Amino acid sequence: MAPSKLEQKPEPGDLIEIFRGGYQHWAIYVGEGYVIHLAPPSEYAGAGPNSIMSVMCDQALVKKELLSDVVGNDRYEINNMRDDKYEPRSIPVILKEAHSLVGKKLPYCVARANCEHFVTELRYGKAESRQVRRVVQVGAVVGFATTIVLGAAALYSSITNSRDKEKKSTE
Repeated sequence: MAPSKLEQKPEPGDLIEIFRGGYQHWAIYVGEGYVIHLAPPSEYAGAGPNSIMSVMCDQALVKKELLSDVVGNDRYEINNMRDDKYEPRSIPVILKEAHSLVGKKLPYCVARANCEHFVTELRYGKAESRQVRRVVQVGAVVGFATTIVLGAAALYSSITNSRDKEKKSTE
């Protein structure tokens, strides 16, 4: 039987998905127990609701830290999610670029330049975020459903008003 994602030992270049409760933080494994990740000031293990403040940040720091310190008491998985879609870059290229960014402040935007964008750019050369895409899709569905409901309500109101006017004119 193959080991589960949680039992697998990460290899350099692997994407690490950390489940923070309500969102996921992402890092890239660089070996010897370390990860590199893009961390706004409110992003740290155990931040809980305080991590929501990252939406207010416009810069984040690239950090190299022990995986165990970044994860804290949260759950994590190896998640090389786009290997079926993109060819991963070579491990030496990934590691060289990741290490060259450590200590730098980079632009941060939850929608366009978050920690998931950061690691997918390193591994695949393409910055993507499933979390952002899911939020946008849910928002589109909610917006579409709201439009339908409001449209139906307006139609109902229009029909009801027409009937009321017809009744009054025949009385």
